[in-house]
Amino acid sequence: MAMHEFNRDDTFNQRLLQEFYDSYDEELEMELDDLRFDDTEVDSDQKKAWRKQYFRELLRLQGELVKLQDWVMRTGHRVVILFEGRDAAGKGGVIKRITQRLNPRTCRVAALPAPNDRERTQWYFQRYIAHLPAAGEIVLFDRSWYNRAGVEKVMGFCNDEEYEEFFRSVPEFEKMLTRSGIKIIKYWFSITDDEQELRFLSRIHDPLKQWKLSPMDLESRRRWEDYTEAKEVMLARTNIPEAPWWVVQGVDKKKARLNCISHLLQQLPYEETEGNVITLPPRKRSPDYNRHPVPDDMVVPEVY
Repeated sequence: MAMHEFNRDDTFNQRLLQEFYDSYDEELEMELDDLRFDDTEVDSDQKKAWRKQYFRELLRLQGELVKLQDWVMRTGHRVVILFEGRDAAGKGGVIKRITQRLNPRTCRVAALPAPNDRERTQWYFQRYIAHLPAAGEIVLFDRSWYNRAGVEKVMGFCNDEEYEEFFRSVPEFEKMLTRSGIKIIKYWFSITDDEQELRFLSRIHDPLKQWKLSPMDLESRRRWEDYTEAKEVMLARTNIPEAPWWVVQGVDKKKARLNCISHLLQQLPYEETEGNVITLPPRKRSPDYNRHPVPDDMVVPEVY
């Protein structure tokens, strides 16, 4: 009997371990997706070693992010993180890695589409306010109110008066948010001209990534220099002590992710709390319980 129990427990433990491994498969798949057009030569030992280090560091940092979120929820802090940068600069990649293991109920991403006709008549910041965090929440803006200083300026979607009014208003707007207790962290992801060209070409030739390229993205490529000028003006005029800009060097995507997450963790004085011991309660079993079979025509065919 004891041997039977041991064998059953050993099998269960093996299945539990496999479940743990499986939970990380999608992350590996996501990282491998990045490699499809990044490297054309056979991996060197140095590259393999770096990838191992990258995965180890990413998992460690994600563990710290879990502690950070727990602290934010427990203390009622409100955190806003803005991600800006050129198209294909790596904003989406780092946002995925930050949110991957966090509770989506209290950590969410705001990626607003272009304003509709009604929103264009509102106060410029109005549509962003609805997405600001409540107590215990973290909101990551995948592009933000800084659209006015970037794409709207370059593409002519705002006039000079609206552009100047934005620069008069945004420092006061952010100071008001910080006075109300909202922590604002602003990141600009910086890449080179050659790197953006490479990433655009990889998307063009990859059917799974072509959806990432819009006509606006292609036009932004043509207007590289205009975006450079707009970016430099934006950073100079909106870098305030209450909400400073932080520039992430984004040519190496993996290093950029690690550097950004590591820096983010340093911006908040989070503390680890003692974890509560969780015990799985025994399932209630009834002698008259009867599970009815599912009709065959309702079952999804097992093709795999």
